[in-house]
Amino acid sequence: MVIAVDGPAASGKGTLARRLAAHYGLPYLDTGLLYRMVARAMLDAGHDIRDAPAAAAIVGSFDQDAFPEERLRGREIGEAASVVAAMPAVRTGLLARQRHFAGQPGGAVLDGRDIGTVICPQASAKLFVTATPEVRAARRFKELTGRGEVVTQEAILADIRRRDARDSGRSDAPLKAADDAILLDTSALGIDEVLAAAIRIVESRRAG
Repeated sequence: MVIAVDGPAASGKGTLARRLAAHYGLPYLDTGLLYRMVARAMLDAGHDIRDAPAAAAIVGSFDQDAFPEERLRGREIGEAASVVAAMPAVRTGLLARQRHFAGQPGGAVLDGRDIGTVICPQASAKLFVTATPEVRAARRFKELTGRGEVVTQEAILADIRRRDARDSGRSDAPLKAADDAILLDTSALGIDEVLAAAIRIVESRRAG
């Protein structure tokens, strides 16, 4: 069973995907971390984050076990990851890694922007998780300030709107719901409510 969880930044898809994986006893992959790894490697090597040839070279050689997760979080690396994720060569280079993970015996849970549309179009269940930009900005503000970053909620909202436009407008694998995905708006829901709704969706797909 493969569960695809897509959605924009700070929609709650990562938290939900982790909890779905725990509920069903499946391995979980946050595919956004792969793009953050490429961006981190670019920054560490001193490359301009918009240098597409350099990014393409890194995609073919980086070790995804070499990056502690704390170096992949934060506002700067999130923005940089959004830039490299718009590069067709980067998306193509990471495609095999993601499909290999999804192909494990028993299945997997993956979250990202294009899991249901590109990575796993035959997924058993597809969810598109969203929330209003204002709610997502408030969530990201709480997350970043909790880690000690000095940010304003207004600046984060601007970041989210910019990332939404970039992710939705890119030519290769744009952010969008698969035709057979179920929309799950988390704006007014707590995580337990979101999880319960998602399990109902998955079970209905398994039964059908």
